[in-house]
Amino acid sequence: MDLFQQQVNKIAGLAPLADRMRPKSLEEFSGQEKIIGKGKPLRIAIENDQLHSIIFWGPPGSGKTTLAMIIAHLTSSFFVQFSAVTSGIPDLKEMIKEIKQRWTFNQQKTILFVDEIHRFNKTQQNAFLPYVEDGTIILIGATTENPSFEVISPLLSRSNVYVLDSLSGQDLSKIIERALSDLDNGYGKLPINISKEVINLIIQLSYGDARVALNILEFAVNTGIASIKNSNKISIDIDKELILEIVQKNILRYDKDGEEHYNLISALHKSMRDSDPDASLYWVTRMIEAGEDSLYIARRLIRFASEDVGNADPRALSVAVSAMQAVHFLGMPEGDLALVQAALYLANAPKSNSLYKGRKLAGQDIKRYGALPVPLVIRNAPTRMMKDMGYGAGYQYAHDFQNALVEQQHLPEQLKDRKYYFPSERGLEKKIKEKMEQREKMKKSLRKE
Repeated sequence: MDLFQQQVNKIAGLAPLADRMRPKSLEEFSGQEKIIGKGKPLRIAIENDQLHSIIFWGPPGSGKTTLAMIIAHLTSSFFVQFSAVTSGIPDLKEMIKEIKQRWTFNQQKTILFVDEIHRFNKTQQNAFLPYVEDGTIILIGATTENPSFEVISPLLSRSNVYVLDSLSGQDLSKIIERALSDLDNGYGKLPINISKEVINLIIQLSYGDARVALNILEFAVNTGIASIKNSNKISIDIDKELILEIVQKNILRYDKDGEEHYNLISALHKSMRDSDPDASLYWVTRMIEAGEDSLYIARRLIRFASEDVGNADPRALSVAVSAMQAVHFLGMPEGDLALVQAALYLANAPKSNSLYKGRKLAGQDIKRYGALPVPLVIRNAPTRMMKDMGYGAGYQYAHDFQNALVEQQHLPEQLKDRKYYFPSERGLEKKIKEKMEQREKMKKSLRKE
């Protein structure tokens, strides 16, 4: 127990587990293979210290800050970490002054890592834009919000945006196992009993967030250590009941970086999908009361309007977009009712996922067949040479024909007559379906002629 107590004391004096276990190399990093797997352009750029300005966009705990820290270890540029939450214009001006001096006297570029870059206003973003443009600053921005809405266009156009996904169960399993076995920063020297089933429960409760997974594990281990001190136990037992008790006691309080963030948005989305207005009102209010970013809620409502309502009620998208504009204009708390109004409208709207399924079908064909050529008949022919090559030859201008209908091939030859959009029988889509069927009958009569 003396050796155990020594290790306990050592761990007690260290930083939180999530910080201690932060990977220091690409080899230790778990997940995001699509952007930093071996042979991927970003990985090659990092390994060869040839980075250009980049923005990491992804959910909490997906590895945005960790990737920035790994880059800091590998680059020859001076690395500066800057928080958009705690730093203001004076700090920014001082930092830019130092960056200019570093370039003037040492010809050394600076990598500027801005965590939560979406919290920078336009004035702050414009302040370092000239230095990003001339290459003095290599920007690495990290954000949980859509950069299209939160980053100014000139800065966005000069940066490559990389989208990070929530970590998979396999990724989280590796992270947890590494924490359990690490002898220096993890729990490798502690007698911990934990089953695969319990590890899977932690993964399930983490919703793709590595930080949440490690926080749950750390709470469980600390609880086990306290239990050992008050008994004759010689090992730390972590079971399913302990994990559930930790979460149910709200030790992991709601915030934008916690798993409850995803629980609540999932509850709101599914309540609206199932046309339950009361539950929808409850969950959107829960998110507002918890301090969730109002624009994040608005963006989820906009996505829902297209994904789960679509053309069954085309007004749904307008209502959701109007809610976002109202929140932008009014701010909070005055904008809360616009979000509630939109959520209730979407819950009561007729439902259709035909747009979502059609987009998926078209995407599958694009991945399968690649960039198929546009049929010559519908190609644009602005020059004489293109006309001579057959571009636009035989094109029939719909407005010159009865009912504006023509029998003309619009899809690539390999996809001739392929169907992607299948309207539902609900809401306006029922009428759209009838119009499509009527139009198809008229086209058939044109073929016979």
